[in-house]
Amino acid sequence: MKRLIVLRHGQTAWNDENRVQGSVDIDLNEAGRAQAGEAAKVLARLTPSVVVASDMRRAVDTAQLVADLVGLDVRIDKRLRERAYGPWEGLTRAQIAERFPEAFELWRARKPFELEDMEVLSEVADRTAAALSEVAAEPGDGTAVVVTHGGSSRQGIVRFLGWSQEQANTMFGMENCHWADLRLEHTGWRMYGYNLSA
Repeated sequence: MKRLIVLRHGQTAWNDENRVQGSVDIDLNEAGRAQAGEAAKVLARLTPSVVVASDMRRAVDTAQLVADLVGLDVRIDKRLRERAYGPWEGLTRAQIAERFPEAFELWRARKPFELEDMEVLSEVADRTAAALSEVAAEPGDGTAVVVTHGGSSRQGIVRFLGWSQEQANTMFGMENCHWADLRLEHTGWRMYGYNLSA
């Protein structure tokens, strides 16, 4: 591959309510389906030769709209899943701040912390970057659309490009149905755009 489009899934009800989804499998809402449809029209013009998605419904359904327009099947890769947030899943930011004040402040400050049943950030980066690297290594000069999640996409892109965690901490997760444009040049992979939209 010569180009990777890393796309965050469309909006869900929990995105709209500002709840942490993590590994909870939530469907797209009406707004998310509309977002995904608009993104699909734009990304189909790039004539991707591969469409890959996390196995979560919100990612698969987003990817399917792209795949349908270009006559491809969606390939599933569980490594593209969102970070498992354990006890935070289903909670709003206000609820997290109330129940986990110390961890919440560390999270907001982008400082490392661990909680039981919460996936370690470096593991998210490793698995997501491995999935991106596998797609990138496929032969040919084509474009791949890779549909994933806000946190896993940011961590995976940073690790894939060989950037530091400090650099990752300067970036925010992409908005729903926004994407990053990664391209292979003679010096290696570079990011041409981040949080792009239809």
